[in-house]
Amino acid sequence: MDAQQHTQQPLDAARPVLEGPDIARVLTRIAHEIVERAKGADDVVLLGIPTRGVYLARRLADKLAGITGRTIPVGSLDITMYRDDLRMKPARAIGRTEIPGEGIDGRLVVLVDDVLFSGRTIRAALDALGDIGRPRAVQLAVLVDRGHRELPIRADYVGKNLPTSLRETVKVQLAEEDGRDTVLLGGKPA
Repeated sequence: MDAQQHTQQPLDAARPVLEGPDIARVLTRIAHEIVERAKGADDVVLLGIPTRGVYLARRLADKLAGITGRTIPVGSLDITMYRDDLRMKPARAIGRTEIPGEGIDGRLVVLVDDVLFSGRTIRAALDALGDIGRPRAVQLAVLVDRGHRELPIRADYVGKNLPTSLRETVKVQLAEEDGRDTVLLGGKPA
C-alpha cells in the first residue's frame, strides 16, 4: 500500500463488537436480572429513551413477558427539553413521551437506553421523569456502557462494558430503525 492509498482509508472505519445474537442474549440476561432484582417484576414499568432505547425497552418487555407470563408496561420518555446542551445545539425536534396507562407513581421504573456515556442524557431523563410522577424507584438498563462519565450516574443493568477512548465512537444499530442489529466501535477523524 502506498502513502496515498493509506491516507484515503476512512478514519472512522468501524468494527462490530456485538451482533444480533449477542444483543438478543444480553437482553435476555438483563431481563432475568430485572426479574431477580425486582422479585418478579410485578410493578416494573419500562421507559425507553428515544430513539433506540425505545426499541430496546420493547424488546425487554417481550422478554420479561416470556419470563413472568404477564404484560410489562412500556413507554417512551422524551428528554429533549431537559438537555443541558440545548443552547449549544438548539435545532432539535421535540419527541414524544408515552407513559403507560397505569402511570409511574409508586412503580419501579427502569429507564432503557442504548449507550451510557457522559451520564448527561440520564440526568435529563431523571429530570423529565420528576415532572411526570413519583416512581417508587428508578433503575437504569443500557445495552453498552462506554465509560467517560461526567456525572455520578451508574447503570443497574449493562449489556456490555466497552472501555473506549474519547477518540472512538460507539454506534448502535437496531433492526427497527437501521435494518440490522449491531454495535459498532469506530474511530473519529483526527
